[in-house]
Amino acid sequence: MNEQPSTLLPAESGAKFSPELSRVATLLALSIFINYVDRGNLSIAAPLIKGELRLSDPQLGVLLSSFFWTYALFQIVSGWLVDRFPANWVLAAGVLTWSVATFGTGFVHGFALLLLMRLVLGMGESVAYPSYSKIIAKHFLESQRGRTNALISAGQACGPALGTLLGGLLIARIGWRLFFIALGIASALWLLPWLKAMPKDEAVAESQRTAAAGMFDILRQRSAWGTFAGLFCYNYLSYFLITWLPSYLVRERQFSLTRMSVVSAAAFFAIAVSALISGWIADRWIAAGASTTRVRKTFTGAGPIIACSIVLVSVISNHTLAVTILIFACVGMGLCTSNLWAVTQTLAGPHTAGKWTGVQNFMGNLAGWIAPTLTGFVLGRTGRFFWAFAIT
Repeated sequence: MNEQPSTLLPAESGAKFSPELSRVATLLALSIFINYVDRGNLSIAAPLIKGELRLSDPQLGVLLSSFFWTYALFQIVSGWLVDRFPANWVLAAGVLTWSVATFGTGFVHGFALLLLMRLVLGMGESVAYPSYSKIIAKHFLESQRGRTNALISAGQACGPALGTLLGGLLIARIGWRLFFIALGIASALWLLPWLKAMPKDEAVAESQRTAAAGMFDILRQRSAWGTFAGLFCYNYLSYFLITWLPSYLVRERQFSLTRMSVVSAAAFFAIAVSALISGWIADRWIAAGASTTRVRKTFTGAGPIIACSIVLVSVISNHTLAVTILIFACVGMGLCTSNLWAVTQTLAGPHTAGKWTGVQNFMGNLAGWIAPTLTGFVLGRTGRFFWAFAIT
């Protein structure tokens, strides 16, 4: 593990993906797409579930945040698992677990069972990012990581985008229960191509041999706390959008379910496109000889500054202008996200990427505990979204 963000793997100018790595990167992006569809599906169905199960705003806030309780806590366990066992199989087990939880949600009839399904979902999905970082740090060059992480970031954004767009339309047609059942089955199908295309054990050569670091070694790194704080701030905005944006658009903007789905999808697509473009530019910049530190910090610093504009959404009455500002804020999020994880993979190296990512994702996903619950209680107290946006 390195304190300074030096390149652990050779940054070859114009390094291209092999067909094998292209398949791996595509499947990783597809898995996080499924991951974010599954974690965000409750917010899409929330208006219907709230009425059918007679949930209060605070109860709904607890349900929306409960996923993040186990998701964050199990990051430490998942980080240890991917450094101890083959990350390919840890990821496969996680996908199977969260598919079962999504499937089971379609059969619940009360608050307690719905809460249990969300907790199991968080456990299963906790393996994703530690596995990604381990696989990327082990098999991809430094000059390939911006694009690889950009693909994952695009999949992350397209999950709630298409999930909201198609989910809202499907729920309106077939009901929320059948939606969850079908989604659970579809999620498990990802395992079939993954078991065939998962990368072999061989790793690309390292420019310097690094030993695995322990948890306390990671916590002593100043740069580690920088990555923790950066992910927390990014996640607070991200999870606010995933869990409460649909309800905001329906409840306060008076959008129909269809219009809400289109606007929410556009916001998340903006993140995806921005992430893909910024990841490609970052890799090209590094391949041209620029400092990895300068490139990554430029994107991860500029993104949140732009994203702060989201506070204006809650105070502008014109719907078109408010949606435009929302899209602009999401472009800022995309600038940040693909380079944020590349920083972690460079700092940690392939031997420590799992544990570092696990600790970072635990710290960062404390935002998932706070954002949905705090928003629910703010709404219960004020009846409006203004302070929720201001806090975000």
